Amino acid sequence: MSRVFLFALTAALNPTLLTATTVMLLLPNPKRLMLGYLAGAFTTGIVVGVAIVEWLSDSGAVSQGKHSVAPAVDFAFGLIALVAAYVIESGRMERRRARRREEHGDKPKKPPRWQEALGRGSAKTTYLVGLLLSFPGASYLASLSAISKLDLSVAGSVVTVVAANMVMLVLLEVPLICFTVAPEWTPTMIERFKGWLARNGERALVIALTIIGVFLVARGIAEIAA
Repeated sequence: MSRVFLFALTAALNPTLLTATTVMLLLPNPKRLMLGYLAGAFTTGIVVGVAIVEWLSDSGAVSQGKHSVAPAVDFAFGLIALVAAYVIESGRMERRRARRREEHGDKPKKPPRWQEALGRGSAKTTYLVGLLLSFPGASYLASLSAISKLDLSVAGSVVTVVAANMVMLVLLEVPLICFTVAPEWTPTMIERFKGWLARNGERALVIALTIIGVFLVARGIAEIAA
């Protein structure tokens, strides 16, 4: 079960989700916009997630390859996380961005169309954007694969998929909870958090990726040795 939520937590580090959350926080009525996006993301995540889990459970691939595939998945995602941490720490991403700025001059890059759609300030629009941008990525697919190996009932699988989506969408849920519990205090804390993120976000991401990568590689080794 721990693998399910670890991969879901990795999926929460989705740059698109982080960008969308940041954009909505800067717009009027961010609570309403984020609720729309969250509803769309949950719709796609749960419907597609349950369908994939049931398909994997019904196919023979899960039981036949369980012991050989699980360590390989851990190794693959662990190495990806460690390589990503190294690339960020080494400054290669920043140097690449600097070269692109030099090549294209100071001309601002046009934002993606989905960001422009978010800027229209409609909960219906953010629902559709969340619906379209929340199809499973690699980390979520790994989480669904882990769920399919738990031999749960249909109801148990659905509950676990919902729980995995709650972890995966934590970047949206935390601001929404804060807006509900402390609406006056939240905007100030969001501004402070954005300042902290600008100063320390890269370092925090490197640390998180390193911890996740080491954990996954170590668990892959333990599964092979068992």
